[in-house]
Amino acid sequence: MRLPARADGPALRDLVARCPPLDLNSVYLYLLLTEHFPDTCILAEDEQGLLGMVSGYRPPGRDDTLFVWQVAVDPRARGRGLGLDMLLGLLSRRTPCPIRWIETTVGPGNRASRRLFSRLAAHLGAALEETDLFGAALFGPDAHEAEPLLRIGPFTLPVHASGRTP
Repeated sequence: MRLPARADGPALRDLVARCPPLDLNSVYLYLLLTEHFPDTCILAEDEQGLLGMVSGYRPPGRDDTLFVWQVAVDPRARGRGLGLDMLLGLLSRRTPCPIRWIETTVGPGNRASRRLFSRLAAHLGAALEETDLFGAALFGPDAHEAEPLLRIGPFTLPVHASGRTP
């Protein structure tokens, strides 16, 4: 697992393209993530290329919160706990202001992501709450399902990438 680099932009887009139902964005957006938010993103790879990624950022004015934007796991790496390992790896990074909350939006139909964040909350010993955030109508005529907010926390770090808390 490692930080993303600028050259990863096209590979990140390709990875997300292999991971429906994730929303696919332009290479430019993935380049911006690698340039502006490398400290809140993590990549997993093997000798064949990218296996997974978590992209996120700290919302303005809320340094104790990590908003997880996308979690992508290549089909060849699914079922091995890689998503949880990447999230824990990201949380294990030392930062001046510790993360105490994780937020994300997950559509009701994305059962895999909902299971992942439920497992993360259980691992952290933290509550997981769901509230309305972006209703389907806000997406316009694109027929996108609602994106409710999932909020996990508070929890205490550090979390070790091994999947164990001290």
